[in-house]
Amino acid sequence: MPNNLFHPSLDDLSVFLAVATSGGFRTAARHLGMSPSTVSDTISRLEAKLDVPLFARTTRSVRLTEAGQALAARLDPLITEARAALDEAASSQSRVRGRLKLNAPGAVMVDILPPLVASFVEAHPDVQVEVVVDDRFVDIVAAGCDAGIRYGEHLAQDMIAVPIGPRRQHGALAASPDYIKRFGMPRHPEELLGHHCVRGRFTSGALTRWEFEKDGETLIVDPSTRVIVSVAGPLALVDLALHGAGLIQTFGNWLEPHFASGRLVPVMKDWWPEFDGPNLYFSSRLMGTPLRAFIDHVTAKP
Repeated sequence: MPNNLFHPSLDDLSVFLAVATSGGFRTAARHLGMSPSTVSDTISRLEAKLDVPLFARTTRSVRLTEAGQALAARLDPLITEARAALDEAASSQSRVRGRLKLNAPGAVMVDILPPLVASFVEAHPDVQVEVVVDDRFVDIVAAGCDAGIRYGEHLAQDMIAVPIGPRRQHGALAASPDYIKRFGMPRHPEELLGHHCVRGRFTSGALTRWEFEKDGETLIVDPSTRVIVSVAGPLALVDLALHGAGLIQTFGNWLEPHFASGRLVPVMKDWWPEFDGPNLYFSSRLMGTPLRAFIDHVTAKP
């Protein structure tokens, strides 16, 4: 018989939603900062108390049962509202208090997000900020995050996006002076097919795309890759270029200091692409006080 008096904790329900969204215990555990065994035990405890399976498990996959789907659909907005209400209560006085959890790609962790977070916590010392670094476009609510930061992805209808950091950025191609001396300076994107190149790989398995623009023409090049680095360690690309491993294409703002010092040289500058800067995105339905304060902080920056 199910225990009608069973009242699972907010944390347990958040674990359930994380597994439901990610489709696996290990992925959910990574998002939540928990061990896979703890996540598995939490789900098993919920299922035992409810006396109904929430997930169908095989050796290859984990998927929601019909009962699990119904529970996830009803819990999602409730958990989000509960978090917002707790933050509102914690910030009911003049000082902003509570937790702010952001989901962000490694691309903004080099020189965009850290100074914003540092100045924000200085202005609001009673707010605890946690940044989850992830290059995938995830459901921020199910992942237990208040907001996300991404480049150019299509947002759900109930999401709002505001610019964070530079409004426009550009990609840049670079190499060390020693590499250029040994292998020559390419003048056209097609020439990159004969060069040593260092590229990043997303969690999805896809390599970063090398795109170039000039006079209204856009070219996408898939050069042979000498070294591949996970985008979780973005500055490793720059370090490899500094040591002469090959050409890299990455954010121009990361490379400007090295161009100024002469440790790297710009390559095919007339082909560098421009693109919109990152956006902070969040639900238009529910918003805690710490997030409101962070949005105000971001939009006040020039």
